[in-house]
Amino acid sequence: MAPRQTVLPLAYRAFFLIIEPISALVGAFYAHFRQDEYLAMTTHLASSSPVPLGTSVVLSQLANLYLLFALNEALVLRATGDLRVWRTVLFGLLLADFGHLYSVCGLGSWVYWDASRWNAMDWGNVAFVYLGATMRIAFLSGVGLGTSVSAKNKAKKAA
Repeated sequence: MAPRQTVLPLAYRAFFLIIEPISALVGAFYAHFRQDEYLAMTTHLASSSPVPLGTSVVLSQLANLYLLFALNEALVLRATGDLRVWRTVLFGLLLADFGHLYSVCGLGSWVYWDASRWNAMDWGNVAFVYLGATMRIAFLSGVGLGTSVSAKNKAKKAA
C-alpha cells in the first residue's frame, strides 16, 4: 500500500521547505566563510584573527552540519507528502532545536529572553529556533492538518 500523500498547509510548506533551509544555508556560509564574524557574534566578544586552526576545523564541520540540515529538510520533505516521514523528520529536528537552545546557555540566561541585548546571531540562535520549534510542535500536534492530537484521542475513545 502506497503512503498517503497529503497537501500540507502553505505555512508549513513555506517554512520547512524554503525559509528554514535558506536560513541554515546562511548559517553554513558564515560558519565556513566568515568565521571571525561568526565567532564574534556567537560569543559577543571580539574574535582572534586569524581563527585558530582547531576552531576553524570545528566551524567548518558545523557548516557541513548546517548544510546537512538544509538538505534533509528541503529535499527529503519535498520528496514526499507522507505525513509519517514529515513527522519523523520534524520530530528529530525538534530534538535538535532543544539541543541548539541548550548550546547557548553558556552566554547566560539573558540570551533566552532579553531581546534588547540580542545581535543578529542571537536572533538566529534563539528567536528563529523558538519559531522553528513552535512550527514543529504545531505540526506534530496536528494543527492545521485536520489531525490534531485531541481529534485523534476522541477517535480512539469512540472506537
